[in-house]
Amino acid sequence: MKEKMISVKILGKLREYPYGTPYSKIVEDFPESTRYPIVLVMKDKKLCELHKKLKKDGELQFITLGDEIGHKTYKRSASLLLLKAVYHVGHGRIRKVTLHFSVGSGYYYTIDGDVEITPEFLAQVKAYMLELTERKIPIRKRSVGTSEAIEIFHRHHMYDKEKLFHFRRGSRVNIYSLEDFEDYFYGYMVNHTGYLKYFELYPYDQGIVLQLPDRENPQAVPPFKPWTKLFQVQKESASWGEMIGADTVGDLNEQISKKGANELILIAEALQESKISQIADQIANDRSRKFIMIAGPSSSGKTTFSHRLSIQLSAHGLKPHPIAVDNYFVNRADTPLDEEGNYNFECLEAIDVKQFNEDMTALLRGEEVSMPSFNFKTGQREYRGDSLSLGPDDVLVIEGIHCLNDKLSFSLPAKSKFRIYISALTQLNIDEHNRIPTTDGRLIRRIVRDARTRGASAKATIAMWNSVRRGEEENIFPYQESADVMFNSALIYELAVLKLYAEPLLFSIQPGEPEYNEAKRLLKFLDYFIGVPSEAIPHNSILREFVGGGCFDV
Repeated sequence: MKEKMISVKILGKLREYPYGTPYSKIVEDFPESTRYPIVLVMKDKKLCELHKKLKKDGELQFITLGDEIGHKTYKRSASLLLLKAVYHVGHGRIRKVTLHFSVGSGYYYTIDGDVEITPEFLAQVKAYMLELTERKIPIRKRSVGTSEAIEIFHRHHMYDKEKLFHFRRGSRVNIYSLEDFEDYFYGYMVNHTGYLKYFELYPYDQGIVLQLPDRENPQAVPPFKPWTKLFQVQKESASWGEMIGADTVGDLNEQISKKGANELILIAEALQESKISQIADQIANDRSRKFIMIAGPSSSGKTTFSHRLSIQLSAHGLKPHPIAVDNYFVNRADTPLDEEGNYNFECLEAIDVKQFNEDMTALLRGEEVSMPSFNFKTGQREYRGDSLSLGPDDVLVIEGIHCLNDKLSFSLPAKSKFRIYISALTQLNIDEHNRIPTTDGRLIRRIVRDARTRGASAKATIAMWNSVRRGEEENIFPYQESADVMFNSALIYELAVLKLYAEPLLFSIQPGEPEYNEAKRLLKFLDYFIGVPSEAIPHNSILREFVGGGCFDV
């Protein structure tokens, strides 16, 4: 019988392969076609792992380590490799390994068991990981029923996963295995361990860091440079989750299903309010700090935070005045262009730094200053008769993405500035080995807010997200460690609320559209959560900035 051939378009040319040819075999025919190794393929705009087989005519695109999806696939797979090695070297002495959060370019893990994290232990783990990469062991995938998955994870003492799948609506679960080690991961994996050559291990704090390549240079491991202040905020937030008894999605769902969400919401909000009060107290105790500089990435809740901080400052006897750096935008015609010819509103040159410094310096001298307002419809800066002067108790609460960059406020004495970095650092993990990326939480926040306040579709928000992220990498993250304090605006319960708003918006993105795979990934992620209505959320909550119904004009 003649072998059935399948036609597939690859890199603009039509090729033929026998029916059932694995994508891994096809990739081998294109060794020099991409700059970095191919880890996944896109078949007719649908993501596929390389063990999958060609069964229909169509078009095939390659996803490499240099692509966002490919880079995440590498990091996820490297985590599996580490877990396999830790349990192997631990020889039955490991009770639990937990992935907590990102640290620099890597992941931070703790190990619960009768082992000590010594240089010798890490050397053994690394050596075994490298041995596995040399052997190019397949990472296998199988689908089991949800009830069977629960039994498997109970047997492996992975109780967070067991609890997670008690609330799973889907009937099947994909389980990955590396030889005898089985685990569940939220997302795709590389085809075999031979891809995973680039990593380093470091002892850090009470655990270890698996340092991994950046997407921009995916075949080199950068030096480990811990962000100490950010790490401490993440640890504090994790301790809040443990205190509330909801540091994983399974725990959160269990609490919601048994007790409802009201108490959980009130405790989470009280923890944030207490933190804001502490920051206000710190500012009030040093009256030389006249400029409260607040910066943070997109959808971190900067505006609501600045309002709540202002209220606390007032309660501490100060007179706060909000100032948005956006009001110092240069006129639209003078805005720099990015490499694609679009207005670059996120670079420092989009701000009239000279005028900003002249005004702030005059205020510091006690002079009265006419304050600008930027008209985003006309693209022009305007003066509408608003003026300001600073008395002994007055402080300026200044919000903008460049506020931690001293180039923005170069003329102001360092002792007059109090710097605050705010971000939504998700403290909730899916389970012990699957973290919720901070960027996912912020993206879901932004999808919901943009739809409500700007009439923007989820498709449009997802399409511009990479550009937003690039701006953050250039203009915000390099300065975060210079902050006097950091504030985590993420709320332990928020994704359960955002789920009800985000899901209809994401379902509007159709198969074949460029944003479909990202929408599908986010929908799968939100499916882990039991939904919570927004009625119980306080009107001053940071979450109100995104779902609406807040008491602040944001």
